[in-house]
Amino acid sequence: MRAIATALVLLAAVANLLPALGALSTARLEGLYGVAIGDPNLAILMRHRAVLFLVVGGVLGLAAFHPPFRALGIAVGLLSMLSFVALAASAGGYNTQLSRVLWVDVVASLGLGVAVVLDSLAPPR
Repeated sequence: MRAIATALVLLAAVANLLPALGALSTARLEGLYGVAIGDPNLAILMRHRAVLFLVVGGVLGLAAFHPPFRALGIAVGLLSMLSFVALAASAGGYNTQLSRVLWVDVVASLGLGVAVVLDSLAPPR
């Protein structure tokens, strides 16, 4: 059970690390989110957002293999992903690419929830 929980946390880590590639260029961000980023200030903010995904993905990756960080990693991952889901749902009108991001976050969040349950059912280390 613990191996499945670890795999689910790793999948959530990957879901957060892939958008981190947006930090490399505005063009990557535009392709990922299906939006035009013409303002240099918006480009800076969006690229910084991508760096924050690197932080969240890194914490989740650490949590997958270092049990003392598991609760923190899952909490950070859920806070990040579910806040996006809530913001998108409350705003509405998002494009196809953002809809895909929303569903990736929903599925990854569910995976983290399952990981919590599996960890709680596993025998103590």
